[in-house]
Amino acid sequence: MPFDLGQQSLGVIVATFTVCTLIIIFAGTRLASIAVKLAERTGMGQIIAGALFVGMSTSLPGSVLSVTTAWQGHTDLAIGNALGGIAAQTTFLAIADLFYRKGNLEHAAASATGLAQTTLLLSMLSLPLLAYAGPDWMIFHIHPASILLLVIYPLGLNLLSAIRDEPMWLPKKTDLTEEDAKHDSADTHPESTARLWGEFLAFALVTAVAGHIIGQAGLAIVAVTDISETAVGTFLTAISTSFPEFVSAIAAVRMGAVNLAVGDIIGGNAFDVLFLAASDIAYREGSIYAAFSQQHVFTIALVILMSGVLLLGMLNRERRGIANIGWESFVVLALYGASAFYLAG
Repeated sequence: MPFDLGQQSLGVIVATFTVCTLIIIFAGTRLASIAVKLAERTGMGQIIAGALFVGMSTSLPGSVLSVTTAWQGHTDLAIGNALGGIAAQTTFLAIADLFYRKGNLEHAAASATGLAQTTLLLSMLSLPLLAYAGPDWMIFHIHPASILLLVIYPLGLNLLSAIRDEPMWLPKKTDLTEEDAKHDSADTHPESTARLWGEFLAFALVTAVAGHIIGQAGLAIVAVTDISETAVGTFLTAISTSFPEFVSAIAAVRMGAVNLAVGDIIGGNAFDVLFLAASDIAYREGSIYAAFSQQHVFTIALVILMSGVLLLGMLNRERRGIANIGWESFVVLALYGASAFYLAG
C-alpha cells in the first residue's frame, strides 16, 4: 500500500480502523438490503436467501481480510479472523433474541431448513479440525480439506433447497412460529434487476477494500502494541468485519423476518468456514491448518459448541426463557463472554 499503516502512530491506525469499520457497517448493510431484494426475485425462502445472498455478501469484508493476510504469511490473523467471526456472529444471533419481544427467537424460527443449515455448519467446522490433527497432505499446495469445503458448501445449499421444497418432517407449529415465506414483502420501489446487480457489485467492492484496509490496520496494531495476531483477529477484526451481519439480523428481527435473521447468521457462518479454504489457497508456505495454535483449536471447538446449543434450542423450542430470551441464547452469550478472557490473553 502507498500509505503504509505500519509506519503510522497508533492514533492514526485506530482512526483508520474505525473509519473502515463505519464504512463496512454502512456499505455492508446496504449490501444486505440489496441482496434481500435479489433473493426475493429468485423466489428463494428466507433461510436460503439469508445463507446464499445475505450471508455471503455481508461476509465479504472478512473473507478479503483473511485471504490477503494469509497471502502475506500472517496465518494467526487470517485464522483468528475467520474463526472469531463465526463466534461473534453466533453471539449476534443470541443478541438478536433480545430484540424479538414476542418470545424466543429460535422457537419462532425453527424449521427443517434451519436445522439442516446448522447441521451443515457443524459438519463443515469438523473438517479444519480433522485437517489439523490428520496428515499434512497437499494437492498443488492446497490441503484436501480445503477442496472438500469448497465442494461441500454448494452441495449443502442444494440440499437445503431440496429440504425446503420437500421436507420429510416439519416442526410443530405454534402461535409464535413464523413461516419461511418465499416472498416476504412487496417491493414498493421496484428497481431493475440490472440496477440492483450494479449496486450490489459497487457496495461489494467498497466492503472488500475496507476489509483489506482493516486487515492492514490489524497488522499495524500488532506491530505497535503487545496484542497478539490471534487476539486481534479473533476480536478486533472479526467483530469489525462482522457488523453487517449484526445490523441486518437486528433489522430482520424487527421486521418479523426471523427466518431471514437465522439464515443470515448461520449461513454467513458456513460461508466464513470457507475463509479457511480460501486462506489455505492463498498461503504459500504449506497448509494453513498446520499453523493452527491451541487458541485456534479452542475457538473452533467453541463455535461448534455454540452452534450445537442453538441447534438444541431450535429442537427444544422453548417459548420463553431467561429475561424473555431462550436459554440457548443466554448460554451462547455466557460462553462467548467467558471465553473472551482466555482468547484475549
